[in-house]
Amino acid sequence: MTERRRDVAETALITGASSGIGLELATLCAADGYDLVLVARRAERLEELGGTLARRHGIRYHAIGVDLAAPEMPEEVHRRLERQGVAVDVLVNNAGFGSLGPFATMAPPAAARMIGVNATALTLLTRLLLPSMLARGRGRILNVASTAGFVPGPLMAVYYATKAYVISFSEALAEEVRGSGVTVTVLCPGPTRTEFQSVARMDGARLFRLPGVMDARTVARAGYEGMRRGKGIVVPGLLNRLTPLVVRASPRGIVARVVRLFQEQLRS
Repeated sequence: MTERRRDVAETALITGASSGIGLELATLCAADGYDLVLVARRAERLEELGGTLARRHGIRYHAIGVDLAAPEMPEEVHRRLERQGVAVDVLVNNAGFGSLGPFATMAPPAAARMIGVNATALTLLTRLLLPSMLARGRGRILNVASTAGFVPGPLMAVYYATKAYVISFSEALAEEVRGSGVTVTVLCPGPTRTEFQSVARMDGARLFRLPGVMDARTVARAGYEGMRRGKGIVVPGLLNRLTPLVVRASPRGIVARVVRLFQEQLRS
């Protein structure tokens, strides 16, 4: 899979790079010779990861420890890159999190934070970095969504809705930039073993012990290879690929009820 080293190093920016799928995507980019811009809240983890990948692959890295839930942070990241003269060739919008529970009991700041990280930051970073890609006539964008984005998600309503947004936004943007030299890919994993379940308060959920649950490295590789090929949408795993097909053939109201029952059973 490793591509030929470039005469001039290109740069990949990965959000949520400190663990899970984001960490694995950063590792794949470094192995292919990309310099890295690593973005996440935990700056010390980014420094450790960047240092390890720099020594292993001879790449350069920038670690930017920011909380993308803050609305001004995408612009701050962009300003830092401009000050350092860093042009981004690959943008990986991976940062995101979920939370389990009824929407009526969700604290309003928590809902705003989830929308901010999962949807707003992704949108703004793409808007800030896309024009320079178009001007150069090349670039790749990989947005990480979820199979959750194909269905309504009672008990995780905001999370599911943000992932539906990411899918729709990515597919629309892919059409807008078609023929420009820039490609947009959306990665839609099913259940994956990462830190997600801990943040979402789902550590004990049977969902993550079922057959077919994938590991972060396998999911990241599928997304990375799909991005390299310019695919519009990547759904890793045969069972996961059946999800949108089943949803299209089912009444929406029934789908919502089934998802609710499924989540009520699996969270115990």
